[in-house]
Amino acid sequence: MMKENLKISVFENNPEWENPNVNLHQITKDLQNIDTDIIVLPEMFATGFSMNVNKIAQTEKGEIVQWMKDFSSQNNVAICGSVSINENEKYYNRFYFFSNGSLISQYDKHHLFSYGKENLFYTEGNKKVVFDYEGWKICPMICYDLRFPVWNRNTENYDILLNVANWPITRIETWKVLHKARAIENQCFALGVNRIGTDGNNWEFNGQSQCISPTGKEMFPKNSENNIHNFSLYKADITKIRNEFPFLDDRDSFEIISKK
Repeated sequence: MMKENLKISVFENNPEWENPNVNLHQITKDLQNIDTDIIVLPEMFATGFSMNVNKIAQTEKGEIVQWMKDFSSQNNVAICGSVSINENEKYYNRFYFFSNGSLISQYDKHHLFSYGKENLFYTEGNKKVVFDYEGWKICPMICYDLRFPVWNRNTENYDILLNVANWPITRIETWKVLHKARAIENQCFALGVNRIGTDGNNWEFNGQSQCISPTGKEMFPKNSENNIHNFSLYKADITKIRNEFPFLDDRDSFEIISKK
């Protein structure tokens, strides 16, 4: 059954570097008694964006993924974010989406941030993901993916482009512009969550989480408290704009055309 109105809460946390025990305890405390449909956490919310995979990477049975599962079950809510995962001695920056204790979807970051040497430690995902939640089609992306319009292109008629990130202050204006572009060109809600504070590499972050409407308008939180920002998304807004201006009917498929 579809929910016409979806409540989404983004949490801009400031994780202690490479210390999941402390971070999970703090997040649990900060998010207690939250009333929402989906909680969105930043990229590598429990460790920070670290390349120290030997220290931070966990298996799917590790404490971070188990915490997400348990939190969603105990609080009757959906929760998502990315985690450093060790799978068969390969490392992935993996997005997880849990609801009521069940894994709904996962996605491995495709565009690895070579400027930060992420490509030297992590393995890129090769599959775009779109999943259904409460009648909404959601396309998850991770940070650097946002820069690449072909990978984000809405060929699946998704409703929400959801990006979890560690996007530094020095490029924050780019973050804002790219969300507007992705929302307009894909006629969807473009929602991104970003962390705050300073990480172990001395990169500074100032949040600036975004929610952009299908027409490119910035949506402001219904309310904000303790770095939690709440947005209400209405399916009717997508239906209206796509019916009035069916631009997606003319989209490119981006299939490779062989030269004869």
